[in-house]
Amino acid sequence: MRLHDKHGRNITDLRVSITDRCNYKCVYCRTGNEGALYSELPFADYLRMVRVFVDLGIEKVRLTGGEPLLRNGLVDFVRQLSGLRTLDGQELDIAITTNGHLLTELVQPLKAAGLRRATISMDAVDAEKFARITRVPNGYESVLAGIRAAKRAGLEPVKVNCVLLRGFNEDQIVEFARFSREEGVVVRFIEFMPLEEDRVWSPNVVVAMDEILEQLNTFRPVRQLPNAPSETARRYTFDDGKGEIGIIAPVSHPFCGHCSRVRLTSDGKIRTCLFSLLDHDMAGKMHGGATDSELADYVRSVVQQKEARHHIGEAGFIKPSRSMVHIGG
Repeated sequence: MRLHDKHGRNITDLRVSITDRCNYKCVYCRTGNEGALYSELPFADYLRMVRVFVDLGIEKVRLTGGEPLLRNGLVDFVRQLSGLRTLDGQELDIAITTNGHLLTELVQPLKAAGLRRATISMDAVDAEKFARITRVPNGYESVLAGIRAAKRAGLEPVKVNCVLLRGFNEDQIVEFARFSREEGVVVRFIEFMPLEEDRVWSPNVVVAMDEILEQLNTFRPVRQLPNAPSETARRYTFDDGKGEIGIIAPVSHPFCGHCSRVRLTSDGKIRTCLFSLLDHDMAGKMHGGATDSELADYVRSVVQQKEARHHIGEAGFIKPSRSMVHIGG
């Protein structure tokens, strides 16, 4: 029986964090402090857990972090994942989310190993603003090169994610519209969510979807594109059909009713929602001697606990104890 939750949603997407290390210290994620403790498992552990999920109906696996390109052995892991088959006998849809800093050298080996798509985080198309947000000097050119390398390798559509924060990069919206059209990539704006280590989130810092659309329309008129049912982004293009913008708006326009995903953290815990208050220790079960059949039963029971929705902005909302870098993007 394929995975589904008690709310009738089919679960087909798995996001697997393979490290919570990162070479960036973005202001909406990390504190910038040194000396943090990191957790990651051997790739053999992730492979076994992913295989259990795939045998239950998972069709898409996205590798995340932290920064996944920091892991030695990543190319071999992607090759092993590409050998898995869905319940329909199809190849697994393998994607990665990365900050792109190390992508130029790795993109061809990853593509050859079976990687299909890449999403690259870049929060400004201005080097100075980029450095202010990431707290990494001279990183902009490396990320831009990674985006272009992903396009050359055919990992398309290449998606470029930008987290918008008022006071940092809200003036980059129109510049990113130009970037999408000039570079032939999908730019996706993401509303700032309360998942940062420093706990600085407030509604006033969120640049909401309606404001994003208003700014885009000052550049050129936008029109909406059709969405897949479980797609997180609302998709738009411009009046001449050139360029594509996605807006992921979990704060102002939640999409929980269509959610098809669960997450596996770098220390092997299942999270049924970014804003879950509980972890479910799949790796602990596995290391305790559970068989694959027992792990499958455990996954089914956990997925039945998947939340109907998050409660951002509501009275009594409790932020998760783990930040995004420790959950996996």
